[in-house]
Amino acid sequence: MRAFRPEALNSVVLLGAHCDDLAIGAGGTLLTLCRSRPGLRVDALVLSGGGTPREAEEHAALAELCPGASLKVTVLDLTDGEFPAQWEWAKAAVESLRARTNPDLVFAPHVHDAHQDHRTLAELVPTAFRDHQVLRYEIVKWDGDLGAPTVYQPLPDGVAEAKVDALLRHYATQRDRDWFDAETFLGLARVRGVQCRARYAEAFHLDKMTIGLEA
Repeated sequence: MRAFRPEALNSVVLLGAHCDDLAIGAGGTLLTLCRSRPGLRVDALVLSGGGTPREAEEHAALAELCPGASLKVTVLDLTDGEFPAQWEWAKAAVESLRARTNPDLVFAPHVHDAHQDHRTLAELVPTAFRDHQVLRYEIVKWDGDLGAPTVYQPLPDGVAEAKVDALLRHYATQRDRDWFDAETFLGLARVRGVQCRARYAEAFHLDKMTIGLEA
């Protein structure tokens, strides 16, 4: 499968509802991007976890998964599980980020995610990043909402393993969850790899895109 490659990729925005969402959904892709583009500007906004041990976990994990990047991480303190009721605050945070950056690529949850917090953030993205390319990541969990993504980033073995290692080392608060282990993360990456003729991959949902085929 041949790849489309962007002409320019200098700035990326990462949007997450909770600390660890970005690392789970796109950690291998971020590692690939940042290793190949030293100095890439990365602005990450996470809407919950601020002021708790999870905030420190997120800073440490994203620093490792975005090596060499010009990284800014903002972790807010919206109440986990109550984003629909905090829609105005969530929207204001996303709009504030958009006002200070014009990224080449945005990573965000997808609109069919069964978790209400993920879905609320997903629905806000096009209200602020209207003309931007958005890759919507998936988060494996008990809800059984994994769909049929159409965009894949193949991951070399070492990148897939480095992502999983970072998840298990940095997110100590999540280790007691029965699904939070190496088998889960590598298992999904292996399935997505099969779907794009690679060993491992991360997969994304794509709302729409334009292509320029003129010479």
